[in-house]
Formats: sequence, C-alpha cells, structure tokens
Amino acid sequence: MAFLMKTMLSNQVKNLGLGGGGEESKEESTPSDPAAAAGMTREEYEEYQKQMVEEKMERDAAFAQKKAERAVLRVHLREKYRLPKSELDENQIQMAGDDVGLPEDLQKMVAEDQEEEEDKDSILGQLQNIQNMDMDAIKEKAQATFTEMKQAAEQKCSVM
Repeated sequence: MAFLMKTMLSNQVKNLGLGGGGEESKEESTPSDPAAAAGMTREEYEEYQKQMVEEKMERDAAFAQKKAERAVLRVHLREKYRLPKSELDENQIQMAGDDVGLPEDLQKMVAEDQEEEEDKDSILGQLQNIQNMDMDAIKEKAQATFTEMKQAAEQKCSVM
C-alpha cells in the first residue's frame, strides 16, 4: 500500500514540476553538437576529424602494402615449388600497385636459398655429396639386390 501511495504522489509531483523533473533536465542539458560534447570548438573538431580520416587512410595503405608483400612471397613460393597460381594473390598485388616487393629480410632469405641450391647443383656440390656417402652401405645394398635378382631368376629358369 505504501508503494502505491508513493508512486501516485511522485507522479503528481512530477506533473506539477516541483522537483520531480530531474530526468528531463538531463536530456535537455545534453548538447546536440558533437564538438561541444568533446569540449572543443567547431574548427578544432573538424581538424580532429580530418586527422582521424588521414590516419585511417595511412593505416589502410600500410595494411594493403603488407598484404601485397605477403602475396608476393606466396607467389614466389608457388613458383619455386611449382604450385598452382592464386588469383587472390595477383589481385592483392595489383591493388597495391607495381612497386610491391619482398621485404629486405625476406629478400636475404631468398637469396641465401638460391645460393644453396646453386651450390648443390654445381659439380663441386655433387663431389661433396659423393664424399658424404657411405660406401659400405651402398655395397651391401647392391649385393642384396644382386642376390635377390639371382634368386628370382633361378626360380623362373629351370636351366639355372
């Protein structure tokens, strides 16, 4: 019963405007201008908005550049390992422009890999591989293969 009385009286007091209108004054005091809400003048707020847009554009450009660099790396790896090309990577590279290349640290890694492959393909690289071979294991494998072939031939041929 006390709750009902309190509700009815507070509603009547609000309608009379005797201290019950705190909510309405809060809504009226909220400024509609975003510059005033941020505590700046209109010119400062416009300059701030321009700076925010410029920074966003710079971040987006840097992000697109990084994506294109990664796409160049993927294209390089696909070429190296003879994998099928991806249109998505090519589109990312085209969107970023023609000045996209591998980052310096990745260029160094690629150059080192190419040098290692060239060394392996050269005659000196092949000679080093021969030195590293285990001749005893090769002899044992050759003898085992020969004996297997000999046994297979004896089973098939009645003359032997």
